[in-house]
Amino acid sequence: MRTRYILRRLVAAAVTAFVAVTLNFLLFRAVPGTAVSNLSAVPDASPALRDALIREFGLDRPKWEQYVLYMRELAQGNLGISYDNRQPVAANLATALGNSLPMVALGVVFALILATVTAVLAAWKRRTVVDYASTGAAIVFSSFPTHWLALMLLIMFAGILPSSGTSDPFLINPSFWERTWDRLSHMALPSLTLALSLYGGLAVIFRSALLETLGEDYVLTAKAKGLSDWGVLRKHALRNAMLPTTTMIGLYLAFMVTGAILVETVFSWPGVGRVIFQAVLDRDYPMLQGAFLMLTLSVVVMNLVVDLLYFKLDPRIAA
Repeated sequence: MRTRYILRRLVAAAVTAFVAVTLNFLLFRAVPGTAVSNLSAVPDASPALRDALIREFGLDRPKWEQYVLYMRELAQGNLGISYDNRQPVAANLATALGNSLPMVALGVVFALILATVTAVLAAWKRRTVVDYASTGAAIVFSSFPTHWLALMLLIMFAGILPSSGTSDPFLINPSFWERTWDRLSHMALPSLTLALSLYGGLAVIFRSALLETLGEDYVLTAKAKGLSDWGVLRKHALRNAMLPTTTMIGLYLAFMVTGAILVETVFSWPGVGRVIFQAVLDRDYPMLQGAFLMLTLSVVVMNLVVDLLYFKLDPRIAA
């Protein structure tokens, strides 16, 4: 039964990835214009140059032929060449991913810790000042637009913390600790923005799941047997309350691969999100396809991990 459950999830993940890749290819070519549409704004851009670029990019071929070539190259691990800088898409995404992962990971981890602590306190101290304050704060932060929150933090802390880029260009021959501190200080504001944007929704859902679990008969029985409050929470409530929140956590972790477009744009953080934003402006189809392929695969993989975690937390799901 367990093997069949895993195989079903793997097949579903593979089909989802294939459909998503096909839709990505069609979507980017359904919009008006091409990668050479803006050449009129470039000085000395002759019609001959336009025709040469169209042939080089393969834009003169039928859509079905472009699709076949794209899928063939994709099967070989080749994501194509960026229209913008003529560099391999895989190399561009690898550089951007190296910038996104530490910043987004720090924000997501902080959001998970903050949401867990506030949700546990709110559920355990239900209908008290602690509950009202923590739940109200979570709702408020989840309601803030991400870019507005980023701008507010930028205004408040721009004179204290670095507000753009990943490092100080005037730092000459830094030691390991100086370079690490410089990197952390630059990612503080974007990571904090991401954390505050994510934690609110997770805290509200986790609190509701905990309240429902704490009202179950087996929890009341555990209390009646003399188990301490912490023992009831740790051994019975937390694990069962994780079921409805695991999906949301999985989606949050998927954002670690794609970054946050609005956050990275506001703080000029050269990650995957900013690469996607710039590729949209430049109509850079290969870069968009590569970035969205990364997004698709990260979401599919995290959904697969969530399904397997469901089975671990509650084996009845595979029945």
